[in-house]
Amino acid sequence: MPPAHPFDFDYAQDDMSGDTLHEECGVFGVVGVTDAANFVALGLHALQHRGQEAGGIVCHHPDHGFNSARRFGYVRDSFTKQSLMETLPGPVAIGHVRYSTAGSKGQTAIRDVQPFFGEFSMGGAAIAHNGNITNADALRKELIERGSIFQSSSDSECIIHLMARSLQRNIPERMEDALRRVEGAFSVVAMTRTKLIGVRDPLGVRPLVLGKIADGYALSSETCALDIIGAEFVREIEPGEMVVITDKGEIESTRPFRPRPSRFCIFEHVYFSRPDSIIGGRSVYETRRQIGVELAREAPMDADLVCPVPDSGTPAAIGFAHESGIPYGMGIVRNQYMGRTFIEPTEQIRNMGVRLKLNVNRALIKGKRVILVDDSVVRGTTSRKIKEMILDAGAAEVHFRIASPPTAWPCFYGVDTPQREKLLAATMSEDEMREHLGVDSLKFISLDGLYRAVGEAEGRKASCPQYCDACFSGEYPVEPADMIQKGFQMKAAE
Repeated sequence: MPPAHPFDFDYAQDDMSGDTLHEECGVFGVVGVTDAANFVALGLHALQHRGQEAGGIVCHHPDHGFNSARRFGYVRDSFTKQSLMETLPGPVAIGHVRYSTAGSKGQTAIRDVQPFFGEFSMGGAAIAHNGNITNADALRKELIERGSIFQSSSDSECIIHLMARSLQRNIPERMEDALRRVEGAFSVVAMTRTKLIGVRDPLGVRPLVLGKIADGYALSSETCALDIIGAEFVREIEPGEMVVITDKGEIESTRPFRPRPSRFCIFEHVYFSRPDSIIGGRSVYETRRQIGVELAREAPMDADLVCPVPDSGTPAAIGFAHESGIPYGMGIVRNQYMGRTFIEPTEQIRNMGVRLKLNVNRALIKGKRVILVDDSVVRGTTSRKIKEMILDAGAAEVHFRIASPPTAWPCFYGVDTPQREKLLAATMSEDEMREHLGVDSLKFISLDGLYRAVGEAEGRKASCPQYCDACFSGEYPVEPADMIQKGFQMKAAE
């Protein structure tokens, strides 16, 4: 059913976003600086790629107590206004940008927007969570039966209720207690009146880094957000680690969970993180360029032009072109200012969604055998439309090279993935996908090739994979209990 008003129609969401994997959110926190919320707003702006649906900030001031602001839309549209930021004083603050995976997707209520706040006997605390709790349904049912009253549809609210029921003496200990009950993936940034707290789950699936700014410290989902506030990158918070940072600059590190081998999300390297971030001591840009190098070695093709699908395919296309010796060219140009439109969204206009966002450089494409490099194929709808645009511009041949293995399984650890039957690679072979997309050739990087590109020279260790790659392999490091309860079929043991 079409929207009631043309301003309510978002071509980017309608036409392309459903064919792209989305990170759930980004988290950021600062302690020990004047007007910490201003730094948090800047950090969230740098993390906007991790969530565009909504954002929120909670802060504390010794004289004014806790204050918060939650808004739908982009950080720049709300958290850059002086009138709003003046309501968020104090030396400690945390923030969150959201793209929903748990809760009411696409119908977010303001009560679902993080950070969440709770008032305890020893004072207030707020939490912002990146990831997904795989036993949230069971926890929620148990907590409601014991009298908890939930305000949101978010899985993250379980953490606040578990903290409220803990008998531990202080908030960090209550958080430890609560998170021991939680299964799945979580990087949490939390705050009390005087402390900033950061925690990663035992597998370290989702990222979290520590930075130093003036006399204070910052916690962030990515290093690029530290750069924007002029903070110095100190280190990554390690899997299973909790850090508690006081407003005096003291840092205490503990290990609340049983040690387990790290299983960081490999798709952070492929797509989610910004290319100017550093992960595990490696430049994300350089890793993506190396993916293109591996792809050129694994799936060479005689062609005239290597062209990225912007922007996520650009570093891999550069690597592919360099390794293959085929010229690199911007055959597709992205309209950086594409957004809502005043045009009545008729079916004809609706079908222009991809063209409003991407346009073909006809002078470069015409008559050429073109290799298109993209980060992934999810449902394939966008890939087909891009292929049609390239052929309409006069390309002689179109070949797809994909900088990740086939996405055949949904993610339950904080990534918005379609149901398995809607994933092209779950129901089709590579040849069937090539025929479905209508391209001259289609090749994906192998799982071993991807591991080599991220620095694992020997490739993937099948007995104990170095990363979480469940979306490619179907091997889930944490059993998705809630989804199994709802009928999800795990991959059969080989």
